[in-house]
Amino acid sequence: MADSGFSYSLDQIKQMSEDVLKVAKNSGASAAEAELSLSIGQNVSVRMGEVENIEYNRDKGMSVTVYFGQQKGHASTSDLTPQALKDTVAAACNIAKYTAKDAFCGLADASLMATDIQDLELHHPWDISVDEAIAIAKECEAAALHVDARITNSEGASVSTGTGFFAYSNSHGFTGGYPSSRHGISCSVIAESDANMQRDYWYSAARAAADLQSATAVGKIAGERTVRRLNAKKIKTCQVPVLFEASLASGLISSLVSAISGGNLYRKSSFLLDSLGKQIASPLLNIYEDPHIKKGLASSPFDNEGVVTIPRQLVKDGVLQGYMLGSYSARKLGLQTTGNAGGNHNLIVQSGALDFAGILKEMGTGLLVTELLGHGMNMVTGDYSRGAAGFWIENGVIVHPVEEITIASNMADMLKMIVAIGNDVLVQGSKQVGSILIERMTVACE
Repeated sequence: MADSGFSYSLDQIKQMSEDVLKVAKNSGASAAEAELSLSIGQNVSVRMGEVENIEYNRDKGMSVTVYFGQQKGHASTSDLTPQALKDTVAAACNIAKYTAKDAFCGLADASLMATDIQDLELHHPWDISVDEAIAIAKECEAAALHVDARITNSEGASVSTGTGFFAYSNSHGFTGGYPSSRHGISCSVIAESDANMQRDYWYSAARAAADLQSATAVGKIAGERTVRRLNAKKIKTCQVPVLFEASLASGLISSLVSAISGGNLYRKSSFLLDSLGKQIASPLLNIYEDPHIKKGLASSPFDNEGVVTIPRQLVKDGVLQGYMLGSYSARKLGLQTTGNAGGNHNLIVQSGALDFAGILKEMGTGLLVTELLGHGMNMVTGDYSRGAAGFWIENGVIVHPVEEITIASNMADMLKMIVAIGNDVLVQGSKQVGSILIERMTVACE
């Protein structure tokens, strides 16, 4: 699907964003920032060999934030005509007049704006027709269904493609923007044996279609993951080592990121308050943030406030080296923004020497978790309790699948009880991490 159908070019929306700032200034705003974006996408899904959905999206929008001293107003629109843009600025200005003063609001410091915006190769349109996408989705589903005769049903396979661009400007004189793309293939199937039914899935995502796993590979992995869950058993309550496979290990890192993010810190709703420079995790944990990976799924030369992004060590040998801050939360904490307005950028967790089989062997007896249910972590205390499914391990070998269990601990303790990080790294989002082995957790039968 080509991206030639945009109503405006990147240069045009950059100019439009600057024009919005002029309107804000003429309306009396002391400072302002604006973002315009356009995107198009296509998603095709099939189920049991038949086309189920063909979806298109074509989105555009503008958001503007104005400041009258310490008063802030925000408004947005999906209408990019000149009059609509002016009306939206007027709405933001009107809101600001009725907003209480906030000493911490405002643009990020001018000295922190990105000045050399490098090309990170984030834009790789996929010129794929609907018929071609349907064929790939059918190939993916067929590969899953052919894994085992016990796979009797399907939740479908899908092929998605999307591309777009944005421009951000603020009254420091900063204007930046770039195009980007994201594509994906996914599949989910259902297996049945002796009245026992299980489902599982797999997916691949990338900036460029050439970097996706093949449709056959995605389908085969989805099928294999589903079949291996059949005839699951329950286990007795125990305290054992727990291994989070790579696709779930990123969730542990996400919990850490949330705990060191500005909003939770200044609200004092984090179990890692005042942890800068302190040992928060096992010495095995090293996390590096690299915003400038070419074709990275979370790469960006600047953050949502125009602040230049900089590669940095976030955790070194288990010691926290920095927080995740935008300008507002930084001011609330008496610190400086870290260029993370909008989120983290490509967190890379250093792998150990062991592969997945090696970590299972090191674990000996315990639980391998392959699915988590619910959102059971208290960010204030770190208490962690999630429904789970996976496999019981004995002598480093998978013995049988397990289901209807709960795993529980405290995230602060879990981070310090990391005893191995695998080199089976998955790249499916903003965090790149292998499987993580926790020394001990409570596993309870539901």
